[in-house]
Amino acid sequence: MALLQDWQAIAYNKDEDKNKLQKFWQDYFLLEKGIYEKLLENPDEAVTGTVKELADRYGIDVMSMTGFLDGINDSLKVKNPIETMNEDTEVNLNFDKELLYRNMVDARADWLYNLPAWDNIFTPERKKELYQEAKKAGTIVKPKKIGRNDPCPCGSGKKYKYCCGRNK
Repeated sequence: MALLQDWQAIAYNKDEDKNKLQKFWQDYFLLEKGIYEKLLENPDEAVTGTVKELADRYGIDVMSMTGFLDGINDSLKVKNPIETMNEDTEVNLNFDKELLYRNMVDARADWLYNLPAWDNIFTPERKKELYQEAKKAGTIVKPKKIGRNDPCPCGSGKKYKYCCGRNK
């Protein structure tokens, strides 16, 4: 069984006691925050190794590293094979800084996108721009509805109800 399936069975177990699951996630988020603090100290360093080596490097267990790799995968320049990885799979943590920041905002992970290390990477203005881009990305904008008596958008000069709206 691949590590990711094991991680998902633990992290998203619907049969588990809610308090236990909440405690699990609180502990995981602290570990995740610690790893990001270390990664953001030197954001241009290409961190690579096996899943086991990276878990040892950051002082966490392999399952927690699997969860971390699952979370960061969409922000990486080259994605890891998370669906099939095991302890000996070679992975990387070479992330796109702007994409990572936007993904953190999109995930509503304020404990991550508010880390002080971001201040050394982006200006306050750029952080605000990235934040707004991430928020706008999920916004659906509906086109203006054409009224029956509005001019037809085809440019005929007729009312919509007598032109293209006639068939509706």
